[in-house]
Amino acid sequence: MDLLEKIKKFIRETFNVNIETFLAAIKLSPNVQGYLSGAISELLLKEKLGNDYDILRIKEKWGGKKHPKHRGDFYIRKKGNQSWFVLESKGVKSNSEKWHKLYNYNNLKSFLLKNSEKIPWLKKDKSSEEEQIEYWTKKNTPKFFNEYKNNLYTFDEIKKYKFPSLETEKSKAISRLKNLTNEQIDELIRERLDYLMERIKVLETHFVSGTSGAGERTQATPRNDEFNLIAIDLYLRTGEHNFIFANPKELDPSESDPNHLKQNYIIGFIFPREQEDKRIFIDEKWYKTFKEAFKTLNEMNSANKEDMQIDYRSEVIEAETEKELKT
Repeated sequence: MDLLEKIKKFIRETFNVNIETFLAAIKLSPNVQGYLSGAISELLLKEKLGNDYDILRIKEKWGGKKHPKHRGDFYIRKKGNQSWFVLESKGVKSNSEKWHKLYNYNNLKSFLLKNSEKIPWLKKDKSSEEEQIEYWTKKNTPKFFNEYKNNLYTFDEIKKYKFPSLETEKSKAISRLKNLTNEQIDELIRERLDYLMERIKVLETHFVSGTSGAGERTQATPRNDEFNLIAIDLYLRTGEHNFIFANPKELDPSESDPNHLKQNYIIGFIFPREQEDKRIFIDEKWYKTFKEAFKTLNEMNSANKEDMQIDYRSEVIEAETEKELKT
């Protein structure tokens, strides 16, 4: 049985539909695509590290309440070692540029200034950072100074806007947009984002966690002791499954609770059109190799063996899958 027949057989036995229906359902559901993307990242991460480390999958939360310090995807230890640590796998935030409204020039400029220490082409011994950013944007994003110079606002922002008695730049911009449909507004924003992301992409985390049934959390982000290491798949911005790593205890804590992580960290930027040495920046708190990140671990923070919640079911499935792929 060739690979395509194996896929068809799996889909038929699992969902009782043909492959065309299965594909259509995936295309129609961004949530499903997100889950699949996460599963692919986890699988590739395990394959990447499997030669040098022993890796066991942690039970999913639906398999029972997770241990408060084992809220990751894998247990991992260096081959020949006894200490297990918890590894969490994540992707980058999928809508950073839209979330920060970088489709408007003032927001773009302010965002670059705020994160200027992460811009590889800034020269510290030259003109001010603001002047260099203005020069770069005029050179690389000229449309923001002509056809894209007027701010865009979302459909909801337009509908909720109360026009002032005196005209302002914002009121004039919203007047130009107020008769457009939600779809038309979205298309204008998407056009600008497509233009922008050919020139700049934001690498950002998105750590969101629920608080229900988790009394150890005071906010909807993970505590910094829930896992020992974090792996981030950069695929959504690089087009390749490149991973970077961090020790959560080395990241800046949340302002409202120092025991928690922030929801978002700006990891760095990608400037696709820059020269190779100025094209990408990764913050120094993130390691480019797992070996570097693993060295930061303290044996005292390793997992208590009696508390480990190993998903043996997935181990059997993965072994069977690997066997099938070889036949």
